Parts: sequence; C-alpha cells; structure tokens
Amino acid sequence: MNKLIATLVSTLFASAAFAQAPATPSTPVTAPATVKAEVKAEKKVAKAEKSEAKVDAKADAKVSKAEAKAEADKAKAHAKAEKEKAKAHAHTTETKADAKADVKASTTK
Repeated sequence: MNKLIATLVSTLFASAAFAQAPATPSTPVTAPATVKAEVKAEKKVAKAEKSEAKVDAKADAKVSKAEAKAEADKAKAHAKAEKEKAKAHAHTTETKADAKADVKASTTK
C-alpha cells in the first residue's frame, strides 16, 4: 500500500511539474532577413504614398488654376457681350431717331 501511495504522489508531482513547464511559443521566431524585408517594404509603401499625395496635390492645383482661368474667360466674354449689346442698342436707338427725323422732314414739306 505504501508503494501505491508513493507512486500516486510521485506521478502527481511529476504531472504538476510538467504542466508548469513553459509552452513552446505559438508564433515562430522571425529571421532577421524577414524583418529587414518587412521594414524595406514599409519604406517603399510610405514613399509611394508620399509620391501619390504629391501627384494629387499637383493635379488639384492644375484643376483650380483651370477653373480660375475659365471663370476669368467667362467674365471677359460676358463683359464683351454686354458691350456689344449696348452698342447694338445705341445703334438701334440712333436708327429710330433718324427714321423719326426723316418722317418729320418728309411730312413737313
């Protein structure tokens, strides 16, 4: 009986010690070359994003410049049209005045 109790106690201690042993890491240890490759890839991505942002900024500047030019051209064309309209109106008024003068001259004779 003593041997049986001794065996049970020793297996109890052995299983407790085995349960407390550090487990093998679930994530494999990465090699330094892999880490370097990841850092290099991250740098390339950052550089590409910076370049893309620069291109976007240039495109936005071009668009705003084109919009400003179009607005200026529109204002210029509008002013020119108003000037032509005023000129045509003055010419029409002048023609009407000449016609009235001709009618008066022809009726007074």
